[in-house]
Amino acid sequence: MKIKHSIALFIVILSISNAFAQDKKFKVHTVAFYNFENLFDTINDPDTYDEEYTPAEGWTLKNYKKKLDNLSRVLIELGTSESQKNSPVIIGACEIENRRVLEDLVKHPTLINKGYKVVHFDSPDKRGIDVGFLYQEKHFQPTSYINVPLYIYESETVSDKKDKKEEEEVEENVNYDKKTKRIYTRDQLLVTGLLDGEEINIIVNHWPSRSGGEKKSSPYREAAGRLNRKIMDSIIKINPNAKIITMGDLNDGSYNKSVKQGIGAKLKKEELKKPADIFNPFEQMAKDGHATLFYRDSGDIFDQIMVSEEFIPKDKNDYSTFKYWKAGIYNKPFLIQKTGQYKGYPLRNQNGVPGFSDHFPVYIYLVQEVK
Repeated sequence: MKIKHSIALFIVILSISNAFAQDKKFKVHTVAFYNFENLFDTINDPDTYDEEYTPAEGWTLKNYKKKLDNLSRVLIELGTSESQKNSPVIIGACEIENRRVLEDLVKHPTLINKGYKVVHFDSPDKRGIDVGFLYQEKHFQPTSYINVPLYIYESETVSDKKDKKEEEEVEENVNYDKKTKRIYTRDQLLVTGLLDGEEINIIVNHWPSRSGGEKKSSPYREAAGRLNRKIMDSIIKINPNAKIITMGDLNDGSYNKSVKQGIGAKLKKEELKKPADIFNPFEQMAKDGHATLFYRDSGDIFDQIMVSEEFIPKDKNDYSTFKYWKAGIYNKPFLIQKTGQYKGYPLRNQNGVPGFSDHFPVYIYLVQEVK
């Protein structure tokens, strides 16, 4: 009897002959993260610095719709294969202007039948860009969500003896309060919910940029890493067996202090000894020369998804609950610049033409045995 196409798209049950026992069947879900690179609407918001993305500056409704076309094409294909037909059940996103653009995206004709819903909070970022969370309602039901602010202050990063140029740089690139010296940046979004009935916790991040230089701005991201660790520890304190996924554009590599010390991410699964430990599959990918973005011909992986110890099978045959299987970078040829100075780079917005993004999206597979 032929399986209905709609069911095949939403619930993938397959035999994974090379990775698991051949006589078992598994359900596979994709969890993804994507930096949407300036997904702005065309409306000038007086409270943010979004003038660059208005019709007066060439960001027309036509361009906005083209950007939605491009992003929806990526999301519908992201993490799919000949066996895995469904788009990601969970998508973390960043560089979005507001909730409206996410609602427009999930209502796009390419995605509307997937039944995506939105979780979003406004962040105090100077440009008004936020993180967001998309989920297929059929598979994931949020039970709680909260935005956790990152408190960092100018005095934490530079000495009190700074010249006028340095002061102007801080004010130009971030939302800076002269009186309190607080530097406002994106919140970290925590969503807890049920994935096909099983509770998981997801943190979506977009850490402070490297504006002003990597070394000078590193303390901002180190603070973001510590906050991320604090959130995870709080979850584990309530539920020692909690499953946690943290994802985002960290503006740092897997080897940087913010990730290795702030989060405490591990290179190998074997290093995970307690529930609070976190495995980062993208560290090995970086060592192998893979990249999600490029700058001055140098590639790196700033976009990462990490999983807590409870996602790692203690018994290679025990997949009675959702477990981590493998990770990937989605860098299909249509996402890559073919010619010119930036040949080989992600195909981003350029010369007034909407592209996809200056980052490649990343994803992981979660699998569960079907009895």
